[in-house]
Amino acid sequence: MNALLQPIHDFLHCETPDAWIEAATQPENLPVLLVDHANCELKAAQTAMLLLRRYAVDKSSGEALLEWLKPFEDFVYRKIGTGDFSAHVNLSKKLISKSDFVHGDELIDKMVLLIKEELHHFQQVLEIMQARDIPYTTLNAARYARGLMQHVRTHEPAKLIDTLICGAYIEARSCERFAKLAPFLDAELEKFYVSLLRSEARHFQDYLTLAEKIEGGDISARVQFFGQKESALIEANDGQFRFHSGTPECTMATA
Repeated sequence: MNALLQPIHDFLHCETPDAWIEAATQPENLPVLLVDHANCELKAAQTAMLLLRRYAVDKSSGEALLEWLKPFEDFVYRKIGTGDFSAHVNLSKKLISKSDFVHGDELIDKMVLLIKEELHHFQQVLEIMQARDIPYTTLNAARYARGLMQHVRTHEPAKLIDTLICGAYIEARSCERFAKLAPFLDAELEKFYVSLLRSEARHFQDYLTLAEKIEGGDISARVQFFGQKESALIEANDGQFRFHSGTPECTMATA
């Protein structure tokens, strides 16, 4: 595990504060932790889908991606369905790359795998919640992702490069938190969170590799810039507890 996590620790500018771990291990915060974790898995899949639709695939392929995620979104946002997504594990058709984006095929390969894994993780979190009679309540999002994305440049390809770097930090922070939190959880959740580390660690590296290829050169300045923004969000006081929240001002969960 140490070899797997070392690149994560080298990449991030700070560790998760102990105060966040303390809040996350409070029994009254477990429902929020799991619901928001499930939300984060779905949002990661949605982000990857958006990148594919915006940059990499033709119109019919974009529609197929929308159909792939629709049952999950219906369940979370519209309370439609039972939570059984067994018929929606795989994409329904082969995606067609846009001819004018040289990195389209690679973006498709990496993002489709990421979507598949994130949706699988979403299903796993949901199954744990259902087994523990934890309802899938509606939570407002943490300020974390929004706080990163507000610094993304608006012209291309800088916008895509910055978005990929933000994705790398979000995935890396998730991985770091899984590892740091796992020893403080019950045996089932500890095993589950440890099982997520390998794919999450690869996700952050995939995002960075794509950003560097699209830039065609050194991206270290932008990586450093977003690393500072990310650590500031993590270390700042936060008025609510979420999976990616900063240091909680109190240990009680807030909706």
